[in-house]
Amino acid sequence: MAQKVLFEIKDAGDKFEFYTTIEKELNQAQLELANLNETIDTIKSLKPECDKLDYSLAVSSGALCGIMDIFLVGGDPVNSPLTALTDNWVDNRVKDFAKLCGWPAKNGDSLASAIRYLENKFAIPYDQHGAGDAGQSIFGLTPTNHHFKSLAHHPSLLGLFFSILDQFTNQSHFVTVGELISLQKADSGFELKGENLLSKLFCAFTNWFGHLVSDVAGSSGSKGRGMGIPSPLWTWTNDIIAIKRTLKIPVSDFNQSMNEIAMKIFTQGFDIRFQVAQSIPVLINELVVRLFYSIRRMLQYFNGYAKEEWIMKNLWNSCEPFSNPTVKRMLTIAHGTFCLIDLSDATIQGMGVGVTAFNPVVFFMRVNIIGIGRFTISLYGETNRRIQLFKHKQPLSTIKQEKILVEYYLEGLQNLADIYDDSDLMIFIKDFSNSQVYQKAFEASIELAEKRKVTPEKILRTKQDIDVYFGGKSK
Repeated sequence: MAQKVLFEIKDAGDKFEFYTTIEKELNQAQLELANLNETIDTIKSLKPECDKLDYSLAVSSGALCGIMDIFLVGGDPVNSPLTALTDNWVDNRVKDFAKLCGWPAKNGDSLASAIRYLENKFAIPYDQHGAGDAGQSIFGLTPTNHHFKSLAHHPSLLGLFFSILDQFTNQSHFVTVGELISLQKADSGFELKGENLLSKLFCAFTNWFGHLVSDVAGSSGSKGRGMGIPSPLWTWTNDIIAIKRTLKIPVSDFNQSMNEIAMKIFTQGFDIRFQVAQSIPVLINELVVRLFYSIRRMLQYFNGYAKEEWIMKNLWNSCEPFSNPTVKRMLTIAHGTFCLIDLSDATIQGMGVGVTAFNPVVFFMRVNIIGIGRFTISLYGETNRRIQLFKHKQPLSTIKQEKILVEYYLEGLQNLADIYDDSDLMIFIKDFSNSQVYQKAFEASIELAEKRKVTPEKILRTKQDIDVYFGGKSK
């Protein structure tokens, strides 16, 4: 069968040139194919491929962890099984930190001894606790609420700011009844160590952190569980009041109401240790979903390939549970199910005996804020991926069809290059460009015009004359 190759010729002024070569077409097609592959990979990284079993496994994980949260965490930090576990873990970490700081671990290696050592080593001026000091009459402080009302006891950036401020100025800042109050000359015996500003800042930060560790398991004189430091997810109610009062902005009734609720749940034991207990079922939900995804894809890989074709890299790529949209969608479903069960339980418990007896303190004690935060992150990711998919106007199926066409075209060009060696073709093009055949024919036409007695001004003697003539302009 005869084969034809067509190369378009263009006019390049005083000569003719070929528009393209096989080599250029191959490079162009390969570039287009690479762009299509990149687009397909981008869409695949945004579009989940969950089936009914994936959704069922995600819902099951979320439901089981939600039930775990109800019965093992609940809303009673003192008697919660998981809180007892986290309390014991925190107690041991406080002892470890005290030993690291030089605690001799005498007196039976007691927690109270370790806390007392840290309190003395990391002394601060803002530790008024309302037991026989000015804080009780001025700020309404008690041993159960002073960690919450004292801004410098907060494990947050604002808490660090007020801690450094109080240590440099020997003050104590508290939030109470919607007001920001400061106690001047809080501790006459306090002196911030350090010889210059930088060393004083370092000592202030060290005191803040060390004192937080000493308070995370309660004070040295605590009886029973003790009052730890407040959860950073609730100290924002104090932060807002402090910022508004500093900027002379009125504090709303909503701000004060939320602050009162936050303080009440803290006095009932909702501290950072209880927040850690709440994170356990959320973490288990996360791990179980990723494990479900990996195991199922691993089994699919083993069933789809013969044993001699198993490659560890390909296996990992097929079942890694981190960067693909399918496992992210499963996590959204799992955490959404968890939050649905958790919020339903919190609402029922908050209702009590009837709708009119709704208790917001009980409700917020049982709401798993860690779970809601994790679900919010998943929703943000889903929204962002949906927006990115919307920007790709062409559907994935259309792009895949276009890729097939480009691959066929690329294959044809490759076969063409094998049949017609491109280097030989370039020699042909060069020979054609340097050929004098068309020039001799043009000279013959000029000679013929002269013999026909054509006036000299009408004879077309150059290529430019031809261009002018056929362009509609007389010579």
